[in-house]
Amino acid sequence: MPEGTMAGGGPALICPALICIVDDDAEVRCAVESLLRSADYRVLAFASPEEFLACGEVADAACLMLDVYLDGADGLEVQQALHDRSIAVPVVLMTGQGDIPMTVRGMKAGAVDFLTKPFAEEELLQAVGEAVALDGRRRLERGEDDAVRALYGKLTPRERDVMALVTAGLMNKQVAAKLELSEVTVKIHRGNLMRKMHAQSLADLVRMAEILGVRERTVTRYGVAG
Repeated sequence: MPEGTMAGGGPALICPALICIVDDDAEVRCAVESLLRSADYRVLAFASPEEFLACGEVADAACLMLDVYLDGADGLEVQQALHDRSIAVPVVLMTGQGDIPMTVRGMKAGAVDFLTKPFAEEELLQAVGEAVALDGRRRLERGEDDAVRALYGKLTPRERDVMALVTAGLMNKQVAAKLELSEVTVKIHRGNLMRKMHAQSLADLVRMAEILGVRERTVTRYGVAG
């Protein structure tokens, strides 16, 4: 039976969010892992950045609990390593000796929270909850972007030309003049691409063009853009 499917063809089970912990203090690592498991999260714990980055499930993590001061390593460098690999995992930084410059560095690098040890259980769970929620929103957005790109791939070259100009604000007759087509032909292409892109309105189409980066920037309804 496929993972996430209930017997009898019922609804798929929701897999608990994966939280990764990187902390060289075994006592802290075990305590945080135990707390998160009690809150029904799936947890993987690592004593070093190398172990974490070598894990095949890094990209699946919904939150990374990252100690800033690791034995022989700077925890903030892990944030950079994730960025270099285009892995967008929300990070909650932990430290027993945090200072303002370190906090600023971590937050500028994209950390969603910064916890100073010892921290209360409620404080940790709230930070993780916010990170998981952020990860969920990001994954939905990425899924939507992928869907839009898939739809765009079904357009003909001419339909893409029309989409670029229409979403720039040009009227049908202006698009026709620009592409040396009849206005009727432009209307046909416009109707086809709206249908293929599942766009309910011009505003929908403009939003999709922004996601795709195909909106024509050099022209406007009133002439050449400045």
